[in-house]
Amino acid sequence: MSSRSAGGDVTLTTWAMLLLTAVAAVTDFRRQKIYNWTTYPGIVLGLGLQGGTAGWTGLEDGVWGFLACGGIMLACFVFFPDLGGGDVKLIAMLGAGLGLNDGILAMLWTFVIGFCAGLAFLIWSVGARTLLLRTVSTLREVLVLRRVSPAAPGSPMRRWLYLAPAALAAVLIVRWQWLLPQ
Repeated sequence: MSSRSAGGDVTLTTWAMLLLTAVAAVTDFRRQKIYNWTTYPGIVLGLGLQGGTAGWTGLEDGVWGFLACGGIMLACFVFFPDLGGGDVKLIAMLGAGLGLNDGILAMLWTFVIGFCAGLAFLIWSVGARTLLLRTVSTLREVLVLRRVSPAAPGSPMRRWLYLAPAALAAVLIVRWQWLLPQ
């Protein structure tokens, strides 16, 4: 059940999630950190606003969103060690504040936007030809040699991926209609 069907004023929740995600985007971009002082209160605020604007149904939607988004991100954190714990908590916060359906949509949009931004950065940094040659070389290592050499420290291939700015754009995509004057 999404926040739309749960009833209540989702505009307030949307603005709260946008504000908190914007703060996380700034700290992620400047310091490569998403702080607990942003995400933990954001989770509580998201659940509180869900419950306050849509009652038990909204609170249930927020809890399911928190569990689903947080659980998926926790699995990603375990299998992809370069993913930071702040990213996990940020997406869990969005699940809590946006509810199950919109939280998952925002998470998926975050992945798509983050991938596109990362790919654009790599193409800009090393060039399309070099990136293609490195990709073919890595595929050869995996398929023929059954190993993968890690990227060298300082390599553009080890570039920090800013998920918080991507999450901010994702919230705007998922909830843009709630930001327009009614």
